[in-house]
Amino acid sequence: MNRPSLTRYAWLSIAAAVTTISLKAGAYLFTGSVGLLSDAIESIVNLLAAVMALTMLTIAARPPDDSHAYGHGKAEYFSSNVEGVLIFVAAGGIAFTAIERIFNPREIEQVGIGLAISMVATIVNFTVARILAKAGKEYSSITLEADSHHLMTDVWTSIGVVVGVGAVALTGWIILDPIIALVVSANIVKTAVQLIRRSVDGLMDASLSKEEMQAVEEVLDKYRDEHKIDFHALRTRQAGSRHFISVHVLVPGAWTVHDAHQFAEDIEADIRAVVQNSVAFTHLEPIEDEISHEDICLDR
Repeated sequence: MNRPSLTRYAWLSIAAAVTTISLKAGAYLFTGSVGLLSDAIESIVNLLAAVMALTMLTIAARPPDDSHAYGHGKAEYFSSNVEGVLIFVAAGGIAFTAIERIFNPREIEQVGIGLAISMVATIVNFTVARILAKAGKEYSSITLEADSHHLMTDVWTSIGVVVGVGAVALTGWIILDPIIALVVSANIVKTAVQLIRRSVDGLMDASLSKEEMQAVEEVLDKYRDEHKIDFHALRTRQAGSRHFISVHVLVPGAWTVHDAHQFAEDIEADIRAVVQNSVAFTHLEPIEDEISHEDICLDR
């Protein structure tokens, strides 16, 4: 599998985080809004996550070696897992600041300038999030997908904060500012849970998606119908962008090794064609042999 380096997307995310931190911190200094402060805090988390993504994408891009024969793709799961944890930390920081402001309210100043600056930061995050989402899907990178989801969470956070600060300016109800910040805190926890769950699934060698499994089964069914062979012990897992698929191929014992091997090569090629970035392994067995049908357990 030849995949171009994805570190350029991590550098883009780092640049976006630095830019938005500067903009949102300025918006907070102008207004004194705890909502805008919470938004700036989340951008600091974005920066830490982007640096982590850069590190893990660099490791994941390394080719297989003697110590890591299956490659380094799982490094991406560490990035998305850490990013989920960082989102939890950000949510805690936002909630703490918001609760403190409920008991010690503060007037919001220069709302127009603050909101304008915040919206510029939001546009930056939205643009970069869309770029990362497209790249993550194209290259099957959970790291880029996680970074994209995180930035989109930041976008919705910023929109919520802008609405809250605007509502304070219109109504004079200062309490709305920290309340919006608490809502934002609760909202981003959901993203953290989803990221951590996906990361844990990857580290635990969870099977491929239902759609991918169905595509593999359709390939096997085609060979069953056309060539009267059978399959069992189908196992799949994902390691970053790589998809690993193994299956036992039961063929007539009278076939030559050459003919059976040729079929196995064709099967592997067809599987690779329907599952992106996949590595397929086949194991040949004689269909008439009783031992072949017992050879289906992982622990034998």
